[in-house]
Amino acid sequence: MKLIDALERLKAPVAENAPPLRVFLACGFTPLHLETFLTAHLRNLYPARRVELNSGLFGDLIGNVELLRPEEHDALAVVIEWADLDSRLGLRTLGGWEVEKLPDIVDSVKRSLDRLMCTLQKIPAVLPTCICLPTLPLPPLFYTGTQTSSVFELTLRRDLASFAEAISSRRQVQVVSGQRLDENSPMGKRHDLRTEINQGFPYRTFHASVMGELLADLMFRREPKKGLITDLDDTLWAGILGEVGVQGVHWRLDEHAQLHGLYQQFLASLASTGILIAVASKNDAALVERAFERDDLLLSRKGVFPIEAHWRPKSESVQHILKKWNLLQDSVVFVDDSPMEVAEVQRAFPEMECLLFPKDDYSAFWGLLSHLRNRFAKPRISEEDSLRLQSIRDSSAFLEPVDREPNSLDDFLQQAEGRLTFRCGKPVEDARAFELINKTNQFNLNGKRYDWAAWSKFLKDSQRCLVTVSYEDKFGKLGKVAVLIGSSTATKFVVESWVMSCRAFSRRIEFHSLQYIFDKFGADEIVFELQATNRNGPLTAFLQELVDGPAGANPRLTRSSFLRKAPKTPHHVQEEVSAGG
Repeated sequence: MKLIDALERLKAPVAENAPPLRVFLACGFTPLHLETFLTAHLRNLYPARRVELNSGLFGDLIGNVELLRPEEHDALAVVIEWADLDSRLGLRTLGGWEVEKLPDIVDSVKRSLDRLMCTLQKIPAVLPTCICLPTLPLPPLFYTGTQTSSVFELTLRRDLASFAEAISSRRQVQVVSGQRLDENSPMGKRHDLRTEINQGFPYRTFHASVMGELLADLMFRREPKKGLITDLDDTLWAGILGEVGVQGVHWRLDEHAQLHGLYQQFLASLASTGILIAVASKNDAALVERAFERDDLLLSRKGVFPIEAHWRPKSESVQHILKKWNLLQDSVVFVDDSPMEVAEVQRAFPEMECLLFPKDDYSAFWGLLSHLRNRFAKPRISEEDSLRLQSIRDSSAFLEPVDREPNSLDDFLQQAEGRLTFRCGKPVEDARAFELINKTNQFNLNGKRYDWAAWSKFLKDSQRCLVTVSYEDKFGKLGKVAVLIGSSTATKFVVESWVMSCRAFSRRIEFHSLQYIFDKFGADEIVFELQATNRNGPLTAFLQELVDGPAGANPRLTRSSFLRKAPKTPHHVQEEVSAGG
């Protein structure tokens, strides 16, 4: 983005009642063009919001972070340069570069990093925070010369790396990738000595634009995709299975098929993070199963579900996979080496990202892997991520009895030995509850999302409560699967937010949740702040079956109606007192 484009973007009108997007940019230099580019990129990401970007005092990066009021902001960006850690590493102060001062400079940087670490650790765990380590070169102060890494420089970089490693363990913190920064902004295009000395702004315009885009993307990342559907022949492996047989397909370097092996390795990596991997292939199903029995395949059979192998259209396979996963099409990526198949699936599922596998283009293949890594990127791997695939497999077993006879699901659920754990309280560090509220779509009462300021205000509101639900059965754990927010009076409970993971469908957890609300709060009636969205049809349909009359605005469910209409609730229920409750 050029500076003139950024300025034009900032001129675009925003509705007077547009919700604010409040970002604090902590840096020690004059923000100048970085502020402009960051605001412009945020406006591109959130055109319907009013971006309010604040920065602190010049020359006091750490002090600015210390004075931050987290509840007044939706995100924090910390941009560190060497001068912020010791002014003698900058070019606007003359503190001296004598040899005898070098050990003190190193010690001073270490103390500054420790101070910054302590400050950042006090920031609430749900305030998105991105940190950029120094992007500009150290000044030529080391006696070894610029072509040699002196022991002092190596010590500085070691301490900086230790700081980055430690702070990145914080759930809300993301550190800008040095490799990505090097790719997008080569070192020779970063530093502007004239503007640093004369205006206090050390970046060239090009570097400021790259920085603004990276910071905006990190602070407010798009929701990661949840599943990838892949073709097999000339995609997962080289060769046509039906022509060359199970032993004829290949994916090794010595077989000139290394790209396919790397792709398998990459999909196995995605599967290990909880991403769902499925197969849609025009193939003989028995041959496919035999191919997946090969012990040299890098993507194991247990990491793939389901496999749709037949001769019908790929779009039909994709439809079956989406149903088994219980996912919407915009949460999934489809990969195939055939342009025709990609086009056919794209036409049937216009909101799905459909990508061509570049089997003979090495550069494009590298770009595909990088693109997919970003589309499935997660800041952390949670326990729920590790449980996802098995829970999806189990869910398909829960769904199948419904089509056979009415009572078979009751029997199946009873035999599953399900256990529900309800927690009523407001632990500040419960990032999973915050995550579920902000990413669940299908079973979502109204699509309401919380930024950090709203969540912080909710946690302090003694009149409103937070109920979370965890589930496990003899098939395994699902972890925390549902969140409910509301308030109660003597006879009524008002539900303002209610979400449940799609992995928990068909287990009657939603009925147990309502039963818990009636019993816990002694309510005679539950009022739902329902608002239809283009995705929450499952919840709307669920309420329509229970309430008397249409499930319009603020539908009401009486205890008597619930007891009359609800099916058996077969699971064992226990309650845990949560910290912060």
